[in-house]
Amino acid sequence: MLLERIYDEDLAQASYFIGCQAKGEALVVDPRRDIAVYQSLAAKNGMKIVAVTETHIHADFLSGTRELAAATAATAYVSGEGGADWQYGFEAERLHDNDVITLGNITVKALHTPGHTPEHLSFLVTDGAFADTPGYLLSGDFVFSGDLGRPDLLDEAAGGIDTRFAGAKDLFVSLREKFLTLPDHVQVHPGHGAGSACGKALGAIASSTVGYERLYSWWGPYLAANDEQGFIDELLDGQPDAHAYFGRMKRENRQGPAVMGERAPLAELDLAAVAKDLAADTVTFIDTRANDQVHEGTVTGSLNVPAGKSVASFGAWVVNPETDKNPLVLLAPDQSAAHQMWDHLVRVGIDNVAGYVTGFAGLPASTPKLIAPEDLEGFDAAMVLDVRNRTEHAAGHIPGSHQLSGGRVMWHLDELPAEGTIVSYCQSGVRNSVAASALRRAGYDVVELDGSYAAWATRQPLASIASN
Repeated sequence: MLLERIYDEDLAQASYFIGCQAKGEALVVDPRRDIAVYQSLAAKNGMKIVAVTETHIHADFLSGTRELAAATAATAYVSGEGGADWQYGFEAERLHDNDVITLGNITVKALHTPGHTPEHLSFLVTDGAFADTPGYLLSGDFVFSGDLGRPDLLDEAAGGIDTRFAGAKDLFVSLREKFLTLPDHVQVHPGHGAGSACGKALGAIASSTVGYERLYSWWGPYLAANDEQGFIDELLDGQPDAHAYFGRMKRENRQGPAVMGERAPLAELDLAAVAKDLAADTVTFIDTRANDQVHEGTVTGSLNVPAGKSVASFGAWVVNPETDKNPLVLLAPDQSAAHQMWDHLVRVGIDNVAGYVTGFAGLPASTPKLIAPEDLEGFDAAMVLDVRNRTEHAAGHIPGSHQLSGGRVMWHLDELPAEGTIVSYCQSGVRNSVAASALRRAGYDVVELDGSYAAWATRQPLASIASN
């Protein structure tokens, strides 16, 4: 048996490739939409992808189940659990508790493990050529290394009302009746790692075991004592902000993401043509440089989505394809780099990219406004805006600041002053530059705190740093 983990550091998301080496058949679990990595892995190992599935209706990325099934003629499988309100809206085989997918000697059994979401499945894998009992659990967003999938995400990002309490109870039952009934040696391969907003304290370790989590996870003592209320209280306390784009991901994943098919290579665009399109507001320019370079000058009205490991995350903070219909123009050093950025963007459903340019000479330019930390106290700001997470804000913030995390700002403009200047900050300035660029494009007068909170805090006596 071949079991490969494909990890996306941008979204802290893991997908899995399970292959029967004897029969040459493979199953992919929780694929992303840029599917070349799975096709390459299949070709490298002389396998055909015959099945594609996913653990649940994802909120943090757009699923590639339909994309990969269409490209490979594989059978798509999705959960049929969770009741009428949690059924997928596209054609696929439905899996229920204890249903099995077979790949030669390998069996992949679906386990209904609700809690993170009502329809959630985990997959118990048995390598029949080696053993007659399960050895691996693909746990999706049920059990992580050192943590659990948060049950409040439907409330936070998908319009639910107090679903967190029922979800927390379901999670307790799923742990007691499904997870903890497995042998301690079973390896646990979760759907996310450290940095994901799907839990509050995910470990960076790629895998764990049932026995290790039973003994050393924070929730183990609660299950051992059958203390459901203590478990619920600790589980729900201190969860991080959920990005607002998660609601769109839920809707699109339930309905069925658009199948892109083979994408043509991105073209390098003529700067004169881009200038005309910018003047007509028929394209949106994406400045992919670091914030310190952007602060030296950028294209007027551009969005800052820095190249690197967070293109998908930051892109979804500032581009909402349901309302922002302009195609994007990417600043990139070459076609390969531009296509890599596009790969990241399609993982969150931002498909409409017109092409790229390698510079912006001749395009309308402006310089973002900054304020030094020592000048903040006397500055007439309509609001000092903290775009960090609420847990960061609670640990220490500029007195009088209003917290609204960068991933939620553009969906909560009603919390911002209609007039006056907003001074914004994050921890180091990276997230702030992203959020501030979107607010400027939306017409707000924004001044970024130079060096953000880290620079401000170094100038303050400890007693002056707000902590509540």
